[in-house]
Amino acid sequence: MNNEQHNLMEVHLFRLAYCQGLANSEKRSLAAALQEDRVSSPAFLADKAGLKHESKEKFLRHCETFDVDGERKKLKDWGISWVSQDDPEFPLSLKNIYDSPLGLFCMGDRSLLQKKSLSVVGARSCTPYGRECLKRLLPGVIQEGFVIISGLARGIDTEAHETAIQQGGKTIAVIGTGIDFAYPAENRELQKTIGTQHLLLSEYPLGTKPMREHFPMRNRIIAGLSMGTLVVEARRRSGSLITANLALNEGREVFAVPGSILSPLSEGTNDLIKHGAKCVYSSKDILEESMIHL
Repeated sequence: MNNEQHNLMEVHLFRLAYCQGLANSEKRSLAAALQEDRVSSPAFLADKAGLKHESKEKFLRHCETFDVDGERKKLKDWGISWVSQDDPEFPLSLKNIYDSPLGLFCMGDRSLLQKKSLSVVGARSCTPYGRECLKRLLPGVIQEGFVIISGLARGIDTEAHETAIQQGGKTIAVIGTGIDFAYPAENRELQKTIGTQHLLLSEYPLGTKPMREHFPMRNRIIAGLSMGTLVVEARRRSGSLITANLALNEGREVFAVPGSILSPLSEGTNDLIKHGAKCVYSSKDILEESMIHL
């Protein structure tokens, strides 16, 4: 692919990333059509992608009204860059997952996308036990150069990011809003620190508010970016287990910290171990397994 073709594809994917009202499956179909034909009209591409009438109309209206240069200027003003799935910088580990995002809005150090990494998820209402587990497990992993990835939620996510920073490591936060929103609000300063000194990621454009359905979608990026996912405290039905299952589906490692059989926050992790996740007592347990996959 020459530079002109690459730049044209970047514009198409950038425009598509902002198109509201289309299902992810429809966007994937459009992206596939674009890979085969970058120069046809939007109407032809919509037909080739098999869009139904209502979705086709939304797509065509968007193509007519979307201001590529205006949106790029907004991103530049915010210090945000955009990396499409067609860009060599887009992580191969994420490109190869099912339902890979069309691109990522990035604030901070994009080189972290190419580093070895470990995702960490867990309960929002974590206990002192969960926090102490992170203090025991993460320093050794960070010392080996692993970037810690999490979702900037309350609880274990926040503790994972803060532990990475306190240990002199690097961290990536994947959020379910536009980068101009801080959610939860109490993590505003942490989000700012990550966006300036580490890396903040979202697949959602500026102005995207927190919506319930965005967070399970965000989890596939958290799972897809790393070689494995560490689960520290999780209820039997929780977003953390969604992330763990996504990791398993993509052939990634799942590590789980065991907990008391009396604690509801250990039901999920204990169940993961029961069904084959690696039981973790020390950073060595994670590092031994990670060496196989690097």
